[in-house]
Amino acid sequence: MIFIENEGINDPHLNLALEEYIVRNFKDKDYLLFYINEPSIIIGRNQNTLEEVNQQYVEDKGIHVVRRISGGGAVYHDFGNLNFSFITDHDIKSFNNFKKVTAPIVKVLNEMGVKAEMKGRNDVVVENRKISGNAQFSTGKRMFTHGTLLLNSDLEEVTRALQVKMTKLVSKGHKSVRSRVANIQEFIKEPLEILEFRERILQGLNAAGDFETYTLTDKEWEAVHNLKESKYDQWEWNYGRSPKFNLRREKRFPIGIVDLRLWVEKGYIVNVKIYGDFFNSSPINELEKLLEGIRYTKEEIHKKLKDIDLSLYFNTLPKEDFENLLYGEDEIVEE
Repeated sequence: MIFIENEGINDPHLNLALEEYIVRNFKDKDYLLFYINEPSIIIGRNQNTLEEVNQQYVEDKGIHVVRRISGGGAVYHDFGNLNFSFITDHDIKSFNNFKKVTAPIVKVLNEMGVKAEMKGRNDVVVENRKISGNAQFSTGKRMFTHGTLLLNSDLEEVTRALQVKMTKLVSKGHKSVRSRVANIQEFIKEPLEILEFRERILQGLNAAGDFETYTLTDKEWEAVHNLKESKYDQWEWNYGRSPKFNLRREKRFPIGIVDLRLWVEKGYIVNVKIYGDFFNSSPINELEKLLEGIRYTKEEIHKKLKDIDLSLYFNTLPKEDFENLLYGEDEIVEE
């Protein structure tokens, strides 16, 4: 495995651009990237930013809001949080198998005396409290699995900066985000600074096999900066449009929240937008475009989806469940 040096960059826009550049351009070998971001909210690929973020608070505090290319939910980053990313060839057995991919990280934490384990969809927990959330992205040929490691993050800031949906609170049976998460520092006797923690994790991973270290060339950095400026600095990417809708259907499934916004006019689906914290291997806008223009009836929806592999968009969600969500007891929303 090759360790990529990010040169101490703390700008989340640039770090996410670097990660995307690597997964799309670095071939054949396995890579590891670490980065530590300034206070920021990192939005999942399929989420509605304005509904996830306490906008006034993040503006007042100067907190970055940046969308990533992987699915999953919104997370808070700061200088007490270490982010890791494993970049490898696409492997169907590893995609959506977070336990397999994060096993080396869990092993190192265990060796440090932290009784970490993978639990649920994509979380690493200690004593049933989340210390790491993980997500994945695939180009079809290459993929990355990335995640957070909360060493000494400001957990109170999480609740202030994020808008927490009631569907999440009710489904988990908790009253607050704070009660579900923990810092790794709570489970380590000696105090650790974030860079020291980074070195401990790197050394632990390196024990399984010697790492090479790679530093990007000036030309490669220029390409990363261009990607940052054209994509990750743009409002259109980080927030995007929130189209009008007159029907809304939302439900939490084992694969995550699926939130449908539809504009139905004269019995036809004119526009559809699918939000959520689910994981997908194909762009969700492919499915949105497929549904637009069809008659809004259960029969037409079933006919349109009959030969579509929905696992590309919703992993293990049964097709029948998605069809029932799309056309069922509708919540009418006035625009």
